[in-house]
Amino acid sequence: MVAGTVNGSGSLRVEVTRTGDKTALAGIMRLVADAQSSRSRAQALADRAAFALTIVAISAGAATLVTWLIVGDDSAFAVQRLVAVLVIACPHALGLAIPLVVAISTTLGARNGLLVRDRRGLEEARNLDAVVFDKTGTLTTGEFGVVSISTHEGMSETEALRLAAGAEQDSEHTIAQGIVKAARDRELEIPSTTDFESIPGHGVVAHVEGRELRMGGPALLRKLDPEVPPAIRSAGEESERRGQTTVYLLEANRVVAVFGLADKVREESRAAIDALHRMGVEVVMLTGDAQAVADAVASDLGIDTVFAEVLPEQKADKIRELQAEGKRVAMVGDGVNDAPALVLADVGVAIGAGTDVAVEAGDVVLVRSDPRDLPRIIALSRATYRKMIQNLWWAAGYNVLAIPLAAGVLASRGVLLAPAVAAVLMSLSTVIVAMNAQLLRRTDLSVS
Repeated sequence: MVAGTVNGSGSLRVEVTRTGDKTALAGIMRLVADAQSSRSRAQALADRAAFALTIVAISAGAATLVTWLIVGDDSAFAVQRLVAVLVIACPHALGLAIPLVVAISTTLGARNGLLVRDRRGLEEARNLDAVVFDKTGTLTTGEFGVVSISTHEGMSETEALRLAAGAEQDSEHTIAQGIVKAARDRELEIPSTTDFESIPGHGVVAHVEGRELRMGGPALLRKLDPEVPPAIRSAGEESERRGQTTVYLLEANRVVAVFGLADKVREESRAAIDALHRMGVEVVMLTGDAQAVADAVASDLGIDTVFAEVLPEQKADKIRELQAEGKRVAMVGDGVNDAPALVLADVGVAIGAGTDVAVEAGDVVLVRSDPRDLPRIIALSRATYRKMIQNLWWAAGYNVLAIPLAAGVLASRGVLLAPAVAAVLMSLSTVIVAMNAQLLRRTDLSVS
């Protein structure tokens, strides 16, 4: 149903699955609120600078008062210089320099589908050296279709697909869903399943019509070392050479069929990878697929580094390997098994449509499953940091000239800043900081 749709003469039944604080909108509002309340390193620096400026202002004011009294000027003039110094050095602009940029960058990110959970994650994104993508569902559509079936003697392709769909029907994996969809498209009767068990990184095992069947990829074959007929081995190798994902059907520790499935590459992935390369960021692909399949996708997209046949529990290890090389790494994931890698990465990026565990582990949440959002995160991070530094320099830097003038260093030449003028300059610095922060809204986050 699309918002704004008008139901004419028909009937409409609506099931409300979430209300109040449990809705997606409420979740987005919480993430934005958390982001705006989280403290960045730049904010901590601004707080320290404001404290230091306060100490400098008080010390300079006291020194100014004592100096003018010592040189013999009247107390009214000395107090006037004291007031001018305290007014000009007021750290008001410094206190606004970072929070204004934080609020605007968080809003800008949300408008572009980037929900920032932790400000430090967004701040770190400007220094990234490598971005690690999971292949299925991120760089590819995740919608697998069966393109080839090879069976052992005595089993037809139809029978193999029917049994495979029966074993896979309770699995949530995208490859399993592709096999089940292929059986339904052929209008096959999918048998019932008992004793279903999912084995992360290896496949599934289930009883179908009293037969214990296993479904899985190359990792399952390495684990069980089953008997593989030459014809099926040859068909599997041919599918991998074509860049297809291979899934094997096993019964009694013997491979009886192999399925070749193809996953379409997202067109957005090409633009995302090209943009990351222009930013000087290495692109890494992480997948549990066979090496040949991963290499085919990597070659098509121009990916720099490939980690294939990776088990779920090994994902965090791959992040450690990259970090051990001195790289700052971002991890993009959407599943429960991605959570350790998301936490370990310098910047964890969770797909909003993924699991709650992944979302909670990420620093930035992508509302859309669009890989182009990664270069957008980096671009927003770099633009935000530039504005923070500009505001800090303006808010604190002008005091280098203003405080001595307010203290009366050039009084012998007739140059004095009256307290009223000092107040105007202090207010002007605040206005300039606010205007500079607003310019962040003009940042172009488009990726072509």
